Amino acid sequence: MRAEFDESLVTGNEMIDTQHKELIEKINKLLDSCETSKEKVVAVKTLDYLADYTEFHFGEEEKLQESIDYPALTEHKKEHDKLRAVVKDLYNMLEEEEGPSEAFVEQVNKNVIEWLYRHIKGFDRSVAEYKFMNESSERL
Repeated sequence: MRAEFDESLVTGNEMIDTQHKELIEKINKLLDSCETSKEKVVAVKTLDYLADYTEFHFGEEEKLQESIDYPALTEHKKEHDKLRAVVKDLYNMLEEEEGPSEAFVEQVNKNVIEWLYRHIKGFDRSVAEYKFMNESSERL
């Protein structure tokens, strides 16, 4: 399975959409590296890239939400923490299994890609809509 950025993932906020494309690219790089190399070191390094970018993206999203006084910020942060826990589990799996197993790839598909799709379509889209509505009402 590959993650794919399509119309259903567009939030309408340029910064968020651009970062989501980058995030999806990093997820696919991780999956590619699992296919081409069974070395733990390669998988850990690629997971590092994904984890670092995820932190950067969550930080940017949360700053944006704070700047517009987004009412569901606390709930949104909890969602971000769920993915952080998943990433920690992925590191543990690589340690225990000495590299990227089929179960590892399955976890990336189930707990990273599916989480991201759900999160973007629900949580991130509502942030973008809230920001847009606020800007529109300020113009009236």
